[in-house]
Amino acid sequence: MLNFIYYPVSWIMWVWHWLFSHLTPDSPGGDGVAWALSVVFLVFTLRAILYKPFVRQIRTTKKMQEINPQLQAIRKKYAKDRVKMTEEMQKLQKEHGFNPLLGCLPMLLQIPVFIGLFHVLRSFNRMATGFGQPGMTAEETRAVGNYAFSPELVQNFLDARLFGVPLSSYITEPVSEFQAFVEPGSPIDFTRTQIVIVVVPMMIIASIATHMNSRASVARQPEAALENPQTRMMNMLALYIFPLGILVTGAFFPVAILLYWMSNNLWTYGQQHIVFGRIEKEEEAAKLAKQEKLKANAPKPGVRPDRAKKPSDTTEAVDEVDDTAASSTAVATAPAGPFAGLQRLLGMDRSKAAASTASPSTDVTESEAAETDVADEVTSESGETTANPQSPPAGQKPAPGAKPSAQKSGTAHVAAKNRKGASRRKKGGRPGGRH
Repeated sequence: MLNFIYYPVSWIMWVWHWLFSHLTPDSPGGDGVAWALSVVFLVFTLRAILYKPFVRQIRTTKKMQEINPQLQAIRKKYAKDRVKMTEEMQKLQKEHGFNPLLGCLPMLLQIPVFIGLFHVLRSFNRMATGFGQPGMTAEETRAVGNYAFSPELVQNFLDARLFGVPLSSYITEPVSEFQAFVEPGSPIDFTRTQIVIVVVPMMIIASIATHMNSRASVARQPEAALENPQTRMMNMLALYIFPLGILVTGAFFPVAILLYWMSNNLWTYGQQHIVFGRIEKEEEAAKLAKQEKLKANAPKPGVRPDRAKKPSDTTEAVDEVDDTAASSTAVATAPAGPFAGLQRLLGMDRSKAAASTASPSTDVTESEAAETDVADEVTSESGETTANPQSPPAGQKPAPGAKPSAQKSGTAHVAAKNRKGASRRKKGGRPGGRH
């Protein structure tokens, strides 16, 4: 039923055995090494085929760790609406290009490979009578081919030894099936104790290697992912349950299957370091490129950054004052040139015209101030006139060259002084103003 798995696995193993059989000596021990290397390189070939899916699995796992807080928020928000929760989670995964299938693909593809290899190795000895087993005799087993292997290669595999035991033997195998590993009528050249001595160390090594690989994967997980209960459960399974499972079930696996576990863990350990190291270098390069881009866009030292912002009202007012001062300075300081005299002449005419326009009001104001001063000189607080001591008596003419003057009273003098200041302010405007 699973021939589409069994035949490819057996053909890959056949190719590697053919290659190593020409490199190792032609002896039972040499054949055992060639068959063992064919199993090991069968694993390496399949893992090389699955290299790209494995890289995608690592990238998918890292992306899952990045969006895990958002997924937790969606679960918490839509805890009572499973349909809405599923829709939002799928939408988030689609936005980030996350595909859950890629995270499980390498593991899913290794399962049929393991099943195919286990079945092919068990099919070299078909004397078992359990479920799905043909229950052949030793002679029939050695005379029937096994998928891509001819009967001659089946006999060569059964006669091959690795550390003194057959490659398809296992600890719990019945003694009655040992006869298939030797020529009909020949004594059995190995014992169950020898199988235990070979298999138990291989079980321990495979278990420790599985634990170390899982430990390396967990060490690379961020702290946020470790807080997820599901992630903690999966880490517990990978760190302890799977390695323990190899120890418990190793007694039921043939020697070649344990070789598969050991070589698979060896490949995984090296592949993880290579892939994770490459991904870390890519992330570091992307980080440096981002920093370089920010430095390129940043303003140079001493250069004012160009901020395209709308100026405030205060800035506009200051600009207007600066423009007015600049224009006034430009008018006051006329540039030298052939028309400089004409410009000055026109400026003087304009000044004279402005003065003549303002003169009538100025004259009226000055005459009113003079009349007020004269009235103040002859009027005191009681309405009487106080004569100046230096003025001549009544009826007498002043001396030649003497100027008539009048002495004001104290209050009248202050009032006149205030009116003079007022008249000056009317004439020149408020102090400090523009003329």
